[in-house]
Amino acid sequence: MSDLLLPDNQKVSDKDHPLKAKESSLDDKKNIVSIRLSNADRDAVRIAAARLFVRESELYRFAVRHLLNRLHHLLDESFTGCELLPLFLEFSDEINAELGLKKHQLFEILNRRTAGPEKFVAMSDVELLLLPQHVVRQRLLHISDASPHRHTDTRIWLEQYFRTKYLLPESFPEQSESNNLLV
Repeated sequence: MSDLLLPDNQKVSDKDHPLKAKESSLDDKKNIVSIRLSNADRDAVRIAAARLFVRESELYRFAVRHLLNRLHHLLDESFTGCELLPLFLEFSDEINAELGLKKHQLFEILNRRTAGPEKFVAMSDVELLLLPQHVVRQRLLHISDASPHRHTDTRIWLEQYFRTKYLLPESFPEQSESNNLLV
């Protein structure tokens, strides 16, 4: 992009241009991010960092990378619909407690980019991810397709029901080094 000419014949160089400035900020290796933490969480980070003999900032970066690695299928646009169910099963408690997602939001996350009906997740199943365990158990008791998978552990019962209904593999394929999103 060459220099731009503004009214009154003033020139704006590439580095001063707002669009170019935005592009260069995206290319920076590190960015400063502000987050709100409770005093208890901040104290816990300080204590953990001290015990590990690292700076707090290193522990924060480690925590973010660790979480993003666990969420890598959410970052991969090719995973849609029922393929994301194991991920949301794993994080269902955290989703409810920390993110406060509503059923319509989760339905949109799961089904927005779903290509075909074989990957579509029914709203009734989305609700099962957000309900307390005792309510999930009550619902599963009334679903005939869930009966063969009945288990004393509600989470295992729900997982088996989803795996059978949506023909899901026992686990996601391991992430290879070549497609690791967060090297």
